[in-house]
Amino acid sequence: MGTSIYFWIGFHVFVFTMLALDLGVFHKHTHKIPVKEAIIWSCIWISLALLFDLFIYLDKDFGPVKALEFLTGYVIEYSLSVDNIFIFILIFSYFAVNKQYQHKILFWGILGALIMRGIFIFAGVALINRFQWIVIIFGGFLVFTGIRMLFQKEAEVDPEKNMVVRFFRRFLPVTKTLHGDKLFIKADKKLYATPLFLVLLIIESSDLIFAVDSIPAVLAISKHTFIVYTSNIFAILGLRSLYFAIAGIMTYFRFLKVGLAFVLTFVGLKMLSSYFHFEIPILISLGIIISILLISILASVFIKKSEE
Repeated sequence: MGTSIYFWIGFHVFVFTMLALDLGVFHKHTHKIPVKEAIIWSCIWISLALLFDLFIYLDKDFGPVKALEFLTGYVIEYSLSVDNIFIFILIFSYFAVNKQYQHKILFWGILGALIMRGIFIFAGVALINRFQWIVIIFGGFLVFTGIRMLFQKEAEVDPEKNMVVRFFRRFLPVTKTLHGDKLFIKADKKLYATPLFLVLLIIESSDLIFAVDSIPAVLAISKHTFIVYTSNIFAILGLRSLYFAIAGIMTYFRFLKVGLAFVLTFVGLKMLSSYFHFEIPILISLGIIISILLISILASVFIKKSEE
């Protein structure tokens, strides 16, 4: 909580500089993101996160323990973001959004996510610091979410049932067809939203729902606001490139959702145990989380569908 204001300013300058370069330079012209380019960008974002973790490790105000907390939180948030990709695929498929426009939508979606995640994180840390018993609620919720994810059927997307979309349509008419990459158009001196803007609204509201799961998971690892916030933001920044890198092969990782369910359950149990003064060391937690994810990925690769 006592992190210098210069760290906060420096981090946000870095984030907004990277976002400006991303949209204004590297993706200035709308185009379909090839897998090779997406993999390169994924490696860049992961490398930046690891370099930042090295900075935390070497800085005297943080040190090795905080660096390990950041890395564990980053791994949890990054792996849970894969679940977001399932929803993104369904949303883009439902609205038949051209692949060349998807990057722009995800870019603006991330800007909204930065604000929402910041509010959730500061509120969550403040609640835990003031009311220690709330970790029981967070921990129990994570265990419940993990078990529910384990037995949950495939998600479906129905924009007509989305409360945000229904509320928005009361105030502004929406065109029936897409108009390129435009979010709004003017016709007959009247402002219309395009279906692409509805896609953005659904993605933003979906991320809000995912934040309810993921942020308590990271709070189980660290109560340090700066560590929780930065690990979350780095994972979100890499989400777009991760989407384009693996969107086409998600069907092959059929056991990954099972792995994520076990990760959430484990993190929830870790949070519950901490309330009863039984702390699972961060290094062991990181090892367990990575092992669960690796096993689920290997199982997806080596176990044939007929043997499920």
